[in-house]
Amino acid sequence: MESLKNKGKRGIQKMKCFIVFLSLLSLGNSAPVNGCDHLVKPITVSKEDMLGRWLYVGGSSDLPGSRSLGRLLKSVWLDVTATAQRNTLNLIQAQRIYGECSSLTYNVTFENSTMIIEQPFYLKEVYLTTDCSNCLVVHEEVTSGKDHFTSLLLFSRNKTVSSDVQETFKKQAECLQMSSPIMMDPNYEMCPDDVPSSEGLSALNSLLEAKMGHQVARILDSLFDLFVN
Repeated sequence: MESLKNKGKRGIQKMKCFIVFLSLLSLGNSAPVNGCDHLVKPITVSKEDMLGRWLYVGGSSDLPGSRSLGRLLKSVWLDVTATAQRNTLNLIQAQRIYGECSSLTYNVTFENSTMIIEQPFYLKEVYLTTDCSNCLVVHEEVTSGKDHFTSLLLFSRNKTVSSDVQETFKKQAECLQMSSPIMMDPNYEMCPDDVPSSEGLSALNSLLEAKMGHQVARILDSLFDLFVN
């Protein structure tokens, strides 16, 4: 009888340890609380604020392939211009992957501090706070069929931002429970303005719909995160 009691006590102790372990896991996986409300609250941005050239500084995303692509990208810039339609903007995006430059062009709807694409996939961008007057912190959500992806991107009018701005950006990613952002090397060569453009949305949509490609891209992301610092 004494042996059964001892076994029972040990069982209860193990159960308590297991509950504590689960509680610690829960705490470890929860988003930080201090200061997060302010950091992830969308801010007001006017159409005029959006216009002009923006240089990509860094970002975090759960889009398949984004982690590996983030380390292969050598530079990205965006040119945002107004169109004849009041709530429509035109974007030209140029990127250099090693020595090769390519560019995409597409229109977006911009209204009430929100950028939206409705077809062929759904994209919504809002903008978060930053202490950098020449920066834009983009919180982006993309829905393609049943798939949902989130990105957090930092753009600037300049090639570099201060370490404080980078730390705040990393904190925002942490608050949103996203992977640590991959930051660009500021000593990069920008793509020229005259790179031939292709229709951007159809090209992006084909990548989003490539389910088999998603599996391969996620494996590449894991390998890059494991072996590349």
